[in-house]
Amino acid sequence: MTLTADLFFSFRSPYSYLAIGRYRAMAEEWDVDIALRPVYPLAIREPDFFERNHANWLGYTMRDMMRVAQFHSIPFGPPRPDPIVQNIMTRKISEEQPYIYRLTRLGQAAARRGKGLAFAHEAARLIWGGAEKWHEGEHLAGAAQRAGLDLAKLDAEALADAEALDAEIHANQAALEAGGHWGVPTLLFEGEPFFGQDRIEMALWRMQQKGLQKRG
Repeated sequence: MTLTADLFFSFRSPYSYLAIGRYRAMAEEWDVDIALRPVYPLAIREPDFFERNHANWLGYTMRDMMRVAQFHSIPFGPPRPDPIVQNIMTRKISEEQPYIYRLTRLGQAAARRGKGLAFAHEAARLIWGGAEKWHEGEHLAGAAQRAGLDLAKLDAEALADAEALDAEIHANQAALEAGGHWGVPTLLFEGEPFFGQDRIEMALWRMQQKGLQKRG
């Protein structure tokens, strides 16, 4: 019997990127349907979050994400541009956000088609994998195509159905919090949350306890 799980994900989260490919590989190898549940990042939900953090937070996070990528041999580079427009020195979030709303709505539109995991992985590889100007040219169109999707159709839906998509995205956040966590990446399986890119093996272990089998 195919098991099901939800993966709560943000396009601005480097740790979401460091987890998404491994969860995609898991779903390809094991008989589990992992549904992508995109959420807006903390920069949108709590704009003062970064200003309230300890002074060492950013430096440590940068060091840690880079070594995680090296440990797992995952291509990694600072996003150019950052999906969130932010003053790195002051940590203040800009009121104008030209990228993150489009990305998250595209992710939700892909999730509606059952291809959210693949699209999020392909798009995240552009954003966090070292590509320059991922938002220009055919980069995102290529990512959508590799996920079996048409970017033009996703973009049209993201524009025409923005309000409904946002309602679904907010419902994803509510489901994440109801499931016992608030951050990403979090896999929710049978009511149990597994937060962080370092809980993937534990999530697999739990699913194996519940009868997870490899795909035939």
